[in-house]
Amino acid sequence: LRLDDTERGYLFELARPKSPSPERRRPAPLPRVRPAIHQMLDVLNDVSPALVLNHRSDVLAVNHLAKALITDFDALPYHDRNLARFVLLQPAARDLYQDWDRVAEAFVASLRLAAGRHPDDRLLNEFVEELSIKVPEFSTWWAGHRVDQCAHGTRRLVHPMVGELTLSYEILALPADPDLSICLYTAEPGSASAETLSMLASWSAPTGLRGRSSSEAPSS
Repeated sequence: LRLDDTERGYLFELARPKSPSPERRRPAPLPRVRPAIHQMLDVLNDVSPALVLNHRSDVLAVNHLAKALITDFDALPYHDRNLARFVLLQPAARDLYQDWDRVAEAFVASLRLAAGRHPDDRLLNEFVEELSIKVPEFSTWWAGHRVDQCAHGTRRLVHPMVGELTLSYEILALPADPDLSICLYTAEPGSASAETLSMLASWSAPTGLRGRSSSEAPSS
């Protein structure tokens, strides 16, 4: 079938028998982000936008530079603190990402992979249903059955304050925190994008003492 490792793993997940489980009446509470992870985000504040995500792309923690680059997730209702939701549903994302179609389709591929691994995740299933209604392109992308971890790549952005940036991103798993990962953005040293990112960090730096960069959602 010429499948890559991600596609092969996805196929095995679908084929593996699932034991019946009772319907969940309440979603599982969002995991807590350890203080050491918050400290790591703060250390990266001046150099690299960074977010802590789960399999649904819920934003569980975010540093100040990531909020300045993408959006202030901490200011959003808990339900909306999701990177995939921002990319696929917010009009500002179509302006921010130069190649929005490619980025959005990649997020759909990542959500399909997550759906295969977590078939009983009610919140994820409801999110997919919402996207199928609200995003015209979603049904076509979902029907393509593409799956992708989106573990690394490049983002070409047009920021409303500082202009164009080309950033690399890496998704780093947290072995001590199952199902959590850090999405980290970096610019090539010495590049125009590095200078622009540094400018954004300077302009958006908080004036007061730095506190924890993200609040945690309460248990559902």
